[in-house]
Formats: sequence, structure tokens, C-alpha cells
Amino acid sequence: MCDTLVALPSATASGATILAKNSDREPDEAQAISIVPRRICHEQYCTATFISLPQVAETYACILSRPFQMWGAEMGVNEWGVAIGNEAVFTRVRILRNNTGLTGMDLLRLALERSKTAWEALLNIIQLLETYGQDACGGYRNKRFYYHNSFLIADAQNAYVLETVDRHWAYRRVDACYAISNRLSIGTDADALSSGAAAFARAKGWWSGAQPLHFSHAFSDWLYTGLGRGKARQACTYNWLIANQGKLTAAHFFDVLATHHLPHPQFKPAKATTADICMHATGLLNPNSTTGSMVAHISSASPPVVWLTGTPHPCMSVFVPFVFGAEIPADWLTPTAQPDHSLWWQAKRLQDWVAKDYPKRHAWLEETRADLQHHIWQQYQQTPADQLAQLTYETLLAVRQWLAKCLSQSTCQIYAQAQ
Repeated sequence: MCDTLVALPSATASGATILAKNSDREPDEAQAISIVPRRICHEQYCTATFISLPQVAETYACILSRPFQMWGAEMGVNEWGVAIGNEAVFTRVRILRNNTGLTGMDLLRLALERSKTAWEALLNIIQLLETYGQDACGGYRNKRFYYHNSFLIADAQNAYVLETVDRHWAYRRVDACYAISNRLSIGTDADALSSGAAAFARAKGWWSGAQPLHFSHAFSDWLYTGLGRGKARQACTYNWLIANQGKLTAAHFFDVLATHHLPHPQFKPAKATTADICMHATGLLNPNSTTGSMVAHISSASPPVVWLTGTPHPCMSVFVPFVFGAEIPADWLTPTAQPDHSLWWQAKRLQDWVAKDYPKRHAWLEETRADLQHHIWQQYQQTPADQLAQLTYETLLAVRQWLAKCLSQSTCQIYAQAQ
């Protein structure tokens, strides 16, 4: 489960594009942040998660947030200011589960590495989708988790929503704002459809042909789509965008990504549902947690700034501004399968403790978390663009120190309660 939303320049306070995403995955699947340099490629093939495909002559620099064990990425931005987030969507088309295709995360990274504009990224994903398909497991421990994908693709001027069913697809251009979730949302308003989509739906008996093809009605699997409550989450984020058009900043997106279905202090992680934007796993019907978050600020006047948590649950996290050229110790942002000293696992340790008495402990944590986030935002606004790489390092260091202090204080509280 995930949620991605975008506001184009006409809808933001700064006149920049802002694209944001919560990545919802299995709760112990750590998420890494990778700053991948531009590269001249001499190898003949590129190796994705399950398959290899012909490599291009040059790949562009990217800032990626990705499951630690995967080649592909959940979300990211490239040096040209192209930003993409993807979603799992559940359709009526059976997946063979042979791992002979590309994951949605593979498609996302490949498009970022090979595209200078959102339009070019859209065309790259379509070409790769039609060539290789999506028969690729997207799960971590759940090896039966296969799905199709939707994408929100943006640059400094334009954005597109692309929704897919096997090798079929539909896309539409975004006017000012858009949000996607774990459901097909394009109806009869597609700007274009894959050449075989209508005939395929007609042959399956999913469309009569009497009216224009409604992409979502024809292809959605209503059971899994309904259980995921993507319609409710999409309505939440889209209505928020519309209500705040013209005044949106990256900081506003930090807040919406931390939204639950109940306000604080009524919300409790043990009672979380799939209607939450900031997800907390509770079991079989709600198996995913938010494991990473991104807010990308993309302007034609300056290099992109990619705000990432690198930690689970934005309701207990701090967004850090990443830029190209930042140099970060690798072990800070590269977690492994087991708890380690990475930012992700240290945050999870603290957040697991907070969740045991969420209303009380979250209030305690929020006092310092909100102050730190405000301080980072103020520093960002005052820092010249050519000094932002140093700010990335300083901000990450401050977040690590804050986590260490909070963990120390939480340990002291546990000890005091035991006496």
C-alpha cells in the first residue's frame, strides 16, 4: 500500500512542482536511500530485480528511496528534476508468478535513469512495460505478493498519471493536482490507451463496447482494491490538495503524509487501518507499514531538493533535504535485514517503543521532533543553493543525534518503571 500526490506550479506557493509519497511495505523491510551518480555505461546489459535487459549508453544521477534488498526504487528524483512514485494496483488479469518481468520499482528506477522530462519517463515506462511485462514479485518475505502498478510522474512543468494492467495501460495529463493510491483511478478520461486495451476488455466480457471504455471499471479487482481502501486514501489526499491550492509548500506535504484516520491523541497504532495515510501494520488485513517517505521540490530555476525521512512512520520522523553532491557515510542510510546502527533501524527501535503507549509517548516525542523539523526547515530556507549539500550532512547528523538522545531517554524511562 502507498499514496502519491502531486501539485504543479499553479497550485504551490513557490511556483515549483511538489511530488510526495509514502512507501508502505512489510514492517521489517528496511528502506535505504541511495545517491546514484551519472554514469557512462560500458556493460551490455542492465540487471534489474529478476531479469536483465539491454543497457543504455548513459544513465542519469538519481536520489532513490528503495527497499534495502531491491535494485528498483519506491520513489526518487533524477538530476533533471524528474520525480516518480508508484503504487500497487489490483486487477482482474492473472499474473503467472514466474518472475520473468520487471517490478514497478524496476520500471521507476529505469525511467529515472533514462529520462530528461516527465513525458520521456512516461514513454520509457510504457516501452519497457510492453516489452517485458510485470510478472515480478513485489514482496519481501511475502513471496506471493504480485501486482500491477500505477505511476505519478512529474517534472518542473508537467505531470502524468500512468495506470497499468499487465502490458496494457492508460495515461492522463495532470491539470493542477492529482493523487493516486492502491486503485485504478482513470475512467473514460484517459488521454491515451494502449492499442490492445479495449479489445482485450471486450474479449474478456469486462466491457460491452456500447460506451467509451472505463479503464478502472473494466480492469479493477474489486475485492483487493476494496480491502486496501485506496479510494478513501486517494480522496483524503486529493481533497487536501484542492483545499490548499495556491499555498502549498513542501512542509505542508510533511504533515499530510503523517495523517491517520483519527486525530491525536485518539489514534493508536494497534487500531490502525488501511485508511491511514501514515500506515501502521496490525495483521492479516492491514499488513503494511509506512517504511519511507519523500517530498520532492522541483523547480526550473534551481536543482531539485528531495526531502526524505529514511525512516518508518512520518508521524514520528524528520524530513531531511537531500541534494545532488551531498556526501553521506554509507552505513547511515544503508540498512540491512537485521537491526543495525543505520538511521532506519535506530528510528524503528524508538518508534516501536513509542507505539506501546502511543498517545502518551508520541506527545513526549513530538515536543522535540517538531522543534527539530522546524529548525531544519528554517535552515533550509536560509541556506544558499550551493551550500545545501553540506546542509544535508549536518541535518542527518542532527537527526541521528536526536534519535540517540530519545533512545537514551526511553531506556531510562523503561529502567525507572522497572524499579
